[in-house]
Amino acid sequence: MAAEAARPGVRAIQATHRRFVTLAVPMMLSHVTTPLLGLVDATVIGRLGDAALLGGVALGAVVFDFLFWAFGALRMGTAGLTAQAYGGGDDHEIDATLARALVAAALVGLVLIGLQGPLATSALALMGGSDAVAGAAHTYITIRIFAAPFTLANFAILGSVIGRARTDLGLLLQVGINCLNILLALVFVGWLHWGVAGVAAATVLAEMAGAGLGLMVLRHLGARPWAVPRAALLEAGALKRMVAVNVDIMVRTVALVGAFAFFTAQGARSSDTLLAANAVLYNLFLIGSYFLDGFATAAEQLGGQAFGGRDGAGFRKVVRLALIWSVGVGCIVSLAALAGGGAFIDLVTTNEAVRAAARQDLVFAALTPALGAAAFAFDGIYIGATWTRAMRNLMLAAFALFIAAALLLRPLGNDGLWLAMLLFLAGRGFGQAALYPSLLRRSFAAAPSPEPKALQMS
Repeated sequence: MAAEAARPGVRAIQATHRRFVTLAVPMMLSHVTTPLLGLVDATVIGRLGDAALLGGVALGAVVFDFLFWAFGALRMGTAGLTAQAYGGGDDHEIDATLARALVAAALVGLVLIGLQGPLATSALALMGGSDAVAGAAHTYITIRIFAAPFTLANFAILGSVIGRARTDLGLLLQVGINCLNILLALVFVGWLHWGVAGVAAATVLAEMAGAGLGLMVLRHLGARPWAVPRAALLEAGALKRMVAVNVDIMVRTVALVGAFAFFTAQGARSSDTLLAANAVLYNLFLIGSYFLDGFATAAEQLGGQAFGGRDGAGFRKVVRLALIWSVGVGCIVSLAALAGGGAFIDLVTTNEAVRAAARQDLVFAALTPALGAAAFAFDGIYIGATWTRAMRNLMLAAFALFIAAALLLRPLGNDGLWLAMLLFLAGRGFGQAALYPSLLRRSFAAAPSPEPKALQMS
């Protein structure tokens, strides 16, 4: 049985191997449903037989991937702040954090809807494509943009659920949204023949339903964000902290996306074959990230709760758990990629030139989970502790290292590009590990750490 926390209201945190994995696994499973949704969308449109429609949906989806990935900071920021309030036993701040995040989601979502014309025009001009593809993409974007307030609200809801250490409910919400999206896409396109508009409308309705379901789930957990007084909602210090945390995470995410975009662009400049080969190999990194993201999410929750409870000993145990599981599983995934990467390449593509090019750099792609594992673990820790300014600065430094390495190693061709990517991943983890001790001392210097008995490693 867990002992009571050392201070009134503080919740004892169970930092055990079993608890850590129990929190991580549901998020791993939820990540798996996302590529399935993209596959179904591509299939239902692809079966219409018009390549321009398929290209338009793919182009439009990329626009929203980049747009919402940046605003995914709302999910991570809400999770970190909620976990700290939960660990500190401050139930009023848990509701206030959710209420502020929902208001921000609504405001930003409405702004994006208002800017739908310029967003669509500028995105399509930047990405190119034939007139037929651009027309299909424009239809997709101008309909799906109406999901923005609900998509962002779902980020806030998911962050609140994760911060409460209920990743099982997070899995329910993510799978529910994706499954409903798939079902509606099949109905709207396959039965009602709405084409591209049907795929976009399916996403809008699924996100709306997901937000409604999420609020019901939170109500079941005792959340009452609608009852938060206006004074608490608009409290200047809390608002300033929320904005700072989210902006830091957004800048960090944009830099991360920029590194991957630069990587893709360099391959495209080399040849179509190398572009395709790198796309195949990049999926090996994505598969590894499904596992590592789950551990990062568990670190956000337990680390944030221990941080909020001012439990330095518990926080350090969470860090050890995150590194043990992330690095261990990252190495296992890398070994599996080395052993089965050739078969994976043959499964994904039938082009012999692409297969040969992918095999040449397989070893580099296979090493990405192992070398990136520490960065994933520390991302979760830094978000849980809301050390977001440090995380932002370290990401910018790693991005600069990546660009410099890619340019210096350009004579090595695609090998040099992959080496730069490995340096980027390893550099992120190394930088976070190096800065961690000073951040830890600074954060826990002002208060003694309670030692609840629940914090046992087992």
